[in-house]
Amino acid sequence: MKLNTIIIGAGPIGLTCGIEATKRNLSYLIIEKGCIVNSVFNYPVNMTFFSTSDRLEIGNVPFVSHGDKPTRREALEYYRKVVDYWKLKINTYEKVLSVMKSENLFVVVTNKAEYESENVIISTGFFDYPNLLNVAGEDLPKVFHYFKEAHPYAYEKVAVIGAGNSAVDVALETYRRGAEVTMIVREDKLKDSVKYWVKPDIENRIKEGSIKAFFNSTVKEIKEEEIIINSPEGLKSIPNDFVFAMTGYHPDYNFLFEAGIKFTSDENKVPQFNPDTLETNVEGLFLAGVVCGGMETNKWFIENSRDHSEKIFNHIKNKKS
Repeated sequence: MKLNTIIIGAGPIGLTCGIEATKRNLSYLIIEKGCIVNSVFNYPVNMTFFSTSDRLEIGNVPFVSHGDKPTRREALEYYRKVVDYWKLKINTYEKVLSVMKSENLFVVVTNKAEYESENVIISTGFFDYPNLLNVAGEDLPKVFHYFKEAHPYAYEKVAVIGAGNSAVDVALETYRRGAEVTMIVREDKLKDSVKYWVKPDIENRIKEGSIKAFFNSTVKEIKEEEIIINSPEGLKSIPNDFVFAMTGYHPDYNFLFEAGIKFTSDENKVPQFNPDTLETNVEGLFLAGVVCGGMETNKWFIENSRDHSEKIFNHIKNKKS
């Protein structure tokens, strides 16, 4: 069956694309390798969003939360409600392997089927591909690039690498479960983007010494019972049981490249697309959501990319007319 549009990724922005296709009575399918809003599901269990509920709303479905800033659990419930309300067509647990253009149609191959579509929207985000440290020992079982909850690390020696919200959340949560926490920060301070209601907490814990912090420092090697860092005072060995490398994430560049998308040549590797239509250098192939930022993962969020779907489908409609 030939579709008008295939949407790859069932995150919040992928869902908005499905909503827009539904509103315009266009044939479409959303294909998702995991569950709906898979990235949100993989956030820490106790995470609270930076944004207020109204800024996370999509499809004119009200998002009501107990507090001004919703929790992960409330967001999962909300986006399920959106899927139900709009009766979105989603194939979950189906992984897209390739996107190839053949004449005027795209052939989308997954681990379960093969589809033909006039247009393809890639809305895959970046959360599945962590930025690696590329140091010896990073592949040890005690090293993690994701964090779910703090209880398993109570009373353990935990090293947290990073300076952003994820690193701060891990440090505070594990510290409050009794872990001995050490932060390793490449910069001379924590990032300015750390949530304003959390920043005083982490700064005070560091100041009083409850959480140790090494600034202007990097990891040299991770060993079974210690972590070696380069600090301003030279090499230091820190006793260690677990490491959380909260060093950010990046898009699946191999997948985007194989689909024919070009990128900027600078370190940010931003994919090329028309900001008015979100169409890439490949005609009929669009990007939506945070994947548009390349390595600039702090540029696009749910809040400022909710209009991507409307821009895309306005362009698709104009092509058909």
